[in-house]
Amino acid sequence: MTRSEHAPGYVPNPAYTQEDWDEVSDNPPLTDEELSRLRLGPDGLPPELAAAFRSRGGRPKADAKRVPISLRVDPEVLEAFKSAGPGWQTRMNDALAEAARKIRAA
Repeated sequence: MTRSEHAPGYVPNPAYTQEDWDEVSDNPPLTDEELSRLRLGPDGLPPELAAAFRSRGGRPKADAKRVPISLRVDPEVLEAFKSAGPGWQTRMNDALAEAARKIRAA
């Protein structure tokens, strides 16, 4: 490739040279027709891949929303719940729910 034939878009960079850029930048520019056929987002992907992007993933929605609070507890109480590993907040909620049931039953 001569100097006038360098691939467009090269920006001086210590990670690669103009020659490196020219070697891997052999894609011709898109034509107007190709540009008009481009679809952005999920519409431009195969259906199975588009479905993966639409899937929100994460934890399933709970039937009853939980309310965030700030609660002060004794350090020993917190350590006891955390020492059992992940899920300590759920275990603490379960213990409080059981205590609430006992209070209501009394």
